[in-house]
Amino acid sequence: MKALRILHSESSRGWGGQEHRTLKEMIVLRSRGHAVEVVCPVDARLGVRAKEEGFTVHHARMKGGADVSSMLTIKALLTRSNFDVLNTHSGHDSIVAGTAGRLAGTPLVVRTRHLALPISSLATYTWIPHRVIAVSRHVREYLISAGVSKSRVETIYDGIVKPPALSHSTLRSELGLGADAIIAGMVAIVRDKKGHEDLIDAVRPMLAERPNLHIVMAGDGPWFDKIKNIVDSLGISDRIHLLGFRTDIPNVLRGCDFFVLPTHQEALGQSYIEAMAAGLPVIGTDVDGVPELITHGVNGLLVPPHDIAALRAAIARLIDNPRLRVQLGVAGRLLTDASFTVDGMADETIDFYERGINERRLNA
Repeated sequence: MKALRILHSESSRGWGGQEHRTLKEMIVLRSRGHAVEVVCPVDARLGVRAKEEGFTVHHARMKGGADVSSMLTIKALLTRSNFDVLNTHSGHDSIVAGTAGRLAGTPLVVRTRHLALPISSLATYTWIPHRVIAVSRHVREYLISAGVSKSRVETIYDGIVKPPALSHSTLRSELGLGADAIIAGMVAIVRDKKGHEDLIDAVRPMLAERPNLHIVMAGDGPWFDKIKNIVDSLGISDRIHLLGFRTDIPNVLRGCDFFVLPTHQEALGQSYIEAMAAGLPVIGTDVDGVPELITHGVNGLLVPPHDIAALRAAIARLIDNPRLRVQLGVAGRLLTDASFTVDGMADETIDFYERGINERRLNA
């Protein structure tokens, strides 16, 4: 089939797993000859990062579903550039850009569902898009239970770019830590339900007993100042290191001994995939789509969400058992190499787009 013209829309201004996946998808589809562009608010991090990667970035506020001005702007863009696919991602852009796509007669309007939260507008999965992508089986099953037709929604797992084979990480020298330090890493946007406070509560009594234990938290977000204030008020900023937003996540992970993300809600968990691809054993929570990634005792450890005692026990288990860390790390890397590649995600996405366009053409 001919190369596709694809426009992504994103009303979110932040940077998390959703935006990261979208940019990766844009990069790999462009590498295969497809024309890919994005429309977003002028201050959206996705737009900034996409521009740095050489993409054409269009701007529209998409401030709420009643933003008629943005809708008309995007409709004109879709008509002028003859896009084959519009792929929306968040609530506001799914209404504004999605409706613009329908009005412009764009051959295929797709909504990707990245979150494990309750949906706020069923129309952004039923009436507006022609097809829906779910990032995990859990998300797909939830959407079907909410009223989305089975035939309209498919699961396409996140795929990651294989991390570079780093011979050395600069993390320990940056933090002034030696080879004897045991470092647990957490990479996540700093917001509610990611489990930052749970991790602090779990390790706080361990710090005195285990003087070599350190926690590294990479990421920023709306709760960054809150978490920093907690760490500072407890006087443990020399043991729990808040790195803020980082663009060198493979370097950060390479400097850690294991990965932990005690999230309360997670559609799938891109950070787990990246950690496993780096060869790290992972600790996750038995919630939403996470068990689709982590099989307890095989390629990681699972604990119940909000269970501080279980989380502490899992951390202690990995600290005290280097052989288990190696075993879980190897299994995790094999899993990501086989099932969570960016090329696999690209293959499935293009196939999904092409089938959607062809089915709509046949039924026209």
